[in-house]
Amino acid sequence: MRSYYRLCLMERETIGMLYHSGVGICEIGRRLHRSASTISREIKRNKAGFYYVPVTADNKARRRCYRHPRKLFKDKHLRRIVLNGLRKQWSPAQISAKLKIEHPNEETLRVCAETIYTYLYVLPRGSLRKALLSHLRQHQKTRRPRSRGNDRRGQIPDMISIEERPVEVAERIIPGHWEGDLIQGAHHQSALGTLVERTTRTVLLVRLKGQDAQTVRKAFARKLRTVPKQMKLSLTYDQGKEMSEHRLFTEKTKMQVYFAHPRSPWERGTNENTNGLIRQYFPKGTDFNQVSAYEIRKAQDRLNGRPRKVLNWKTPFEAFNELLQ
Repeated sequence: MRSYYRLCLMERETIGMLYHSGVGICEIGRRLHRSASTISREIKRNKAGFYYVPVTADNKARRRCYRHPRKLFKDKHLRRIVLNGLRKQWSPAQISAKLKIEHPNEETLRVCAETIYTYLYVLPRGSLRKALLSHLRQHQKTRRPRSRGNDRRGQIPDMISIEERPVEVAERIIPGHWEGDLIQGAHHQSALGTLVERTTRTVLLVRLKGQDAQTVRKAFARKLRTVPKQMKLSLTYDQGKEMSEHRLFTEKTKMQVYFAHPRSPWERGTNENTNGLIRQYFPKGTDFNQVSAYEIRKAQDRLNGRPRKVLNWKTPFEAFNELLQ
């Protein structure tokens, strides 16, 4: 779970637009990947009368923040220790760790690295700020945004979000919709492709010679040739770069690819659960380059031949064949 960080102006603008469009609190939170309580609290605290104005809300939040002095402003002794550390060219993380070691029984002499960064980048002004920032290793004048778990190398082109996936896929009304993923081998040097049909839980295990987009696309498409046309409607995948050639995959298989939100494994719950079952046959640390095609096929057959409670104790093979007949 990611650590909390304050709402920014861009998020507040999104909240204002959705809130005044009649979108519910829970839905706003889902779209912003925030809890509903965070959105509700933000609107109640920072509304101007009956309206939520993003810029006004942002200013109110900032003023509220400044009304409560930061730890390094309140505690002169702690501030002096931190500044001395900075003048020695110590990083905020080094200062924080050293305080715990040198003052193990003094709870008042505790400050996390993030608090020091906040003091340096947000509160000081003028020559004081310039002098303090000069002691940091990279001398950045402004704080670089943290990744918050996002990949900065760019997004997969022309992604179609899971939000655009038809309702019948989520409700498993129509068979033929699949979920896909890679199971990583030892030291991430090898991988096994997994495809799971959402309705029957039928599993296809895909042997891979590499993890690049072209290799994965061709291997998945080749494996799906064995599946009847009426059972190949869509594929839901995470935002792994190995699926960046999804347009070519769709062209070859006629299966539309939908991408789940980042860090949202529950949106591909069938696949995630199946990956856990697969680990019974290929534990963590397995080098898939050393696993034969026969062993992979054997594990696939055993998975598809296991009775499943969700299928009223039918096997995925039986459920799949019933639908075909």
